[in-house]
Amino acid sequence: MFGTRLPRYRTRSGMFDDMVVAQIRRLNGAWPELVAPVQFAVEDVPPSDPAPWEAVPHFGSQCFPADHGMPSRIVLYRMPLQSHARSRMDLQFAIRDEVVSRLAELYGRRPEEIDPDWGM
Repeated sequence: MFGTRLPRYRTRSGMFDDMVVAQIRRLNGAWPELVAPVQFAVEDVPPSDPAPWEAVPHFGSQCFPADHGMPSRIVLYRMPLQSHARSRMDLQFAIRDEVVSRLAELYGRRPEEIDPDWGM
């Protein structure tokens, strides 16, 4: 009934993916040397058991440093982020904050250095 290009056709997961891509592109414009070598992924939920090195598990996202020929990776978890957001704008800010904080964690920087609007 609806064409594939109409807004109603987009699923919640598809819109989430689009928001993640928009944040990655925005940050890549400002920090290509930080963003380009990192692989980004979206999964529905975090793994049921946290990584052994994590004292407190992160339910919104997780980062994995480069290791044995594998590039650095940042994984965002869609359902926890969507469940805490009250609006589309809240979700966009949550995605921005997760991506920025994980990039900062990977590179040993403060999130405010990467994005001055982080956490606002």
